[in-house]
Amino acid sequence: MLPQLRRQEGCPVSPVTSFDASSSVLRDTARILLIKPSSLGDIVHTFPVVSAIKAQWPGVHVTWVVKRQWAGLVECAEGVDRVWPVDTTVSSWVREGLALRAEQFDLALDLQGLFRSGVLAWLSGAPTRVGFENGREGSPWFYTNRVPVAHPNIHAVDRCLSLVGALGVKRPEKPQFRFKLQEEDVATVRAICHRHGLAVDRPWIAMSIGARWPTKRWPLTAFAAVMDQLQASQPRPVVVIGSSDERRYTSQLRALTGSPFVDLCGEISLRHLPALLSTASAMVTNDSGPMHIASALHVPVVAMFGPTSAIRTGPYGDGHQVLTSQVPCSPCFSRVCRHAPELECLHGITPTRVVDAVRPQLMAHAPCQ
Repeated sequence: MLPQLRRQEGCPVSPVTSFDASSSVLRDTARILLIKPSSLGDIVHTFPVVSAIKAQWPGVHVTWVVKRQWAGLVECAEGVDRVWPVDTTVSSWVREGLALRAEQFDLALDLQGLFRSGVLAWLSGAPTRVGFENGREGSPWFYTNRVPVAHPNIHAVDRCLSLVGALGVKRPEKPQFRFKLQEEDVATVRAICHRHGLAVDRPWIAMSIGARWPTKRWPLTAFAAVMDQLQASQPRPVVVIGSSDERRYTSQLRALTGSPFVDLCGEISLRHLPALLSTASAMVTNDSGPMHIASALHVPVVAMFGPTSAIRTGPYGDGHQVLTSQVPCSPCFSRVCRHAPELECLHGITPTRVVDAVRPQLMAHAPCQ
């Protein structure tokens, strides 16, 4: 157990021997700095940490430090009292770290485990700084308390919750991903979809064809074949989502399929993406950030995994299917494939397997209201 923190008017925070979850002082007045700057999927994995802390200590104040490009998603996290965006430059991190010091945090949780995040926790001035014992780049040097990771092959969600477990936070039977779906966000999504002739109240399929790593990308020809097979057997509107950078892929996709689809790449902001995906009937996707948002919203996911591990970072929860090929070198966790034939781990997944996995989900799942 970690030191309990007490705050009194005009006095600095002083550590005691252990946390006491029943302490009204801790529950009502503690100020927690949560450091998880990136990336999109990792941020989603951290949502249950906030939910678990707030379930036990409803009155704590949680500030989440996140890279500016991902701040819109953290704004959707229920239980976060303040979103603190940072830029990617070193000078920005130092500047923000010093600004955080003025907030007088009682506790800093570094869920990123890198040098910059460790430095930021230290610069914040929080008297108790907690991170993983196996944090990279020397980040554990900056912690007052280091939490061991029992095994590398645990899901990122469970790994994050093990950190707050060291604070005396009771682990929930089922981790909670709590999103704030504001009425104005839902209205914005409906208006955008209406312009494209899409009624989100009726069944539709989300499709995420991009990924940060080239080695995570299932071939566009395969996505096109899935569209065509679904259109022939179970016609549903297919909506391709992603950033504006991924429009080059949708242009190629149109040339590969005879089936219509709605291209929302670049039109749905990160803040509005949960409101959109909450209405989907199913999702077909690479290992990507939107995949984690969909699974957190209990939308059934069919995901193609090659170089990464579904055990560590697959769609979390029940009702999802991860498709892989039995290639000895997978998962290799590499952004460059050195296997022959290249990307066999992904290319060995056939469109028919994907369609067969999607069909029962379409029949069983009704859109969220």
